[in-house]
Amino acid sequence: MINVYLDDWRKCPPGFVLARTAEECILLLEECEVNILSLDHDLGPGQPTGYVVALHIAQTGRYPREIYLHTSSDWGRSRMFQVLYQNRPDGVKVHMYGMPEDVLRREADKGAER
Repeated sequence: MINVYLDDWRKCPPGFVLARTAEECILLLEECEVNILSLDHDLGPGQPTGYVVALHIAQTGRYPREIYLHTSSDWGRSRMFQVLYQNRPDGVKVHMYGMPEDVLRREADKGAER
């Protein structure tokens, strides 16, 4: 099981696998069991956004256990949250904000143990 961090320019936190594009993120979601997913919305000019990833998750039902939206785009955050929250299976947590420090520390510690 892995944690995935989708962002085109921010540094990837310890304990996470970095996806720089929506396509990379979707591939990881298809090929791996994902525990935590942290999504950015804007991924560069002319590039598919995190919303494309959110739609893919909702359409396929391949939800991670927990999703955080660390984007600085309020509009993008709202769109991603709506599609993910409305379609989530029982037990899946969708957060409308980035990961808190305690989650980042916990996952970094788990990654160091692996």
